[in-house]
Amino acid sequence: VVERAEAGAAVLGICNGFQVLIEIGLLPGALMRNAGLKFICRNLDLRVETTDAVFTSGYAAGQCLSIPVAHNEGNYFADDATLDRLEANDRVAFRYVDPEGATTEGGNPNGSARSIAGILSENRKVLGFMPHPENATDPMLGGLDGQPMFTAMVEALS
Repeated sequence: VVERAEAGAAVLGICNGFQVLIEIGLLPGALMRNAGLKFICRNLDLRVETTDAVFTSGYAAGQCLSIPVAHNEGNYFADDATLDRLEANDRVAFRYVDPEGATTEGGNPNGSARSIAGILSENRKVLGFMPHPENATDPMLGGLDGQPMFTAMVEALS
């Protein structure tokens, strides 16, 4: 995975895949136990923070989504310098928000630093994303908000 990412391939790490991308050094930070120390399994509100990546190009900046999560270690953590760098370089891809689209304590279910739900690598070709967009790709699964991510990735391969 590291070799392919370093060669410029797009790499998407969802949930535990996000943990793996951090552990192998492709993304900064750590994922810790949820702030409430409880497993979370439900749809959450998210906001798209950047569209400047293959994974997010199918969305509009600021667009709010409903995507399910299912995790016990979804609390993203990094030191302030790393968080500042991620934000300054437009590498925060998604944030947890409340139903009105605002970053609030109530909209951040797991205590993630600065409500971060997903981040991009420096070259923007690696995305670590805690929610499960693959479970939001069909109305029978509860919605279509994950579908633009996969559509954009397929179009990028064409």
